[in-house]
Amino acid sequence: MASQDQLKRMVAQAAVDDLATLFGTGAVIGVGTGSTADLFIDALASHRSAIAATVASSERSAARLRDRGLRVVELNDVDELPVYVDGADEIDHALAMIKGGGGALTREKIVAAVARKFICIADQSKRVELLGRFPLPVEVIPMGRAYVARRLASLGGSPKLREGFVTDNGNQILDVHGLQIGDPVELESAINQIAGVVTVGLFARRRADVLLLGTGQGVQRVGRG
Repeated sequence: MASQDQLKRMVAQAAVDDLATLFGTGAVIGVGTGSTADLFIDALASHRSAIAATVASSERSAARLRDRGLRVVELNDVDELPVYVDGADEIDHALAMIKGGGGALTREKIVAAVARKFICIADQSKRVELLGRFPLPVEVIPMGRAYVARRLASLGGSPKLREGFVTDNGNQILDVHGLQIGDPVELESAINQIAGVVTVGLFARRRADVLLLGTGQGVQRVGRG
């Protein structure tokens, strides 16, 4: 049976193969953050000469892209982004996700919003029937942390400060445990409306368009619906 790391490498390479038609067209590729995204960057590097540029969703990914010889540009400097490739901490059958285990949820959400197509790459352990087993990350303005935590508790969760962690934006993260998210769109909207919240790691309004899922039987391609 393939290991989790092997499944991640499998879907990372599948994503690169799917993007082959973009290489040499001058397209800019959005790149996510996390262990699976790291493997995607490594696979993408073999096409560095054919890729115009990349947009990174974190300083971590930007450093890895540059180290692999790929050009990194700011999102503000591109007119369009045809595709964004990133992993997920959990993804359901409607392709709504929990993201932000690596702490880059706000920048990930911005890049995903700009991209015309969002490809999620994940191993089969990330596929769930109901979101919420993985603690839901919420990026917060530090002065509002306690207030936001009280509001999150009133929604049925148990928020815990991610100790010793500061986001690329200079903020803190509350990881919300104990949720069973039956309506991800509604909960995303409710949390985003709390004063002091920068963003929540629910990607339900902007779901993935395609999931490349690494399984013991190979890569499954799943579209919306």
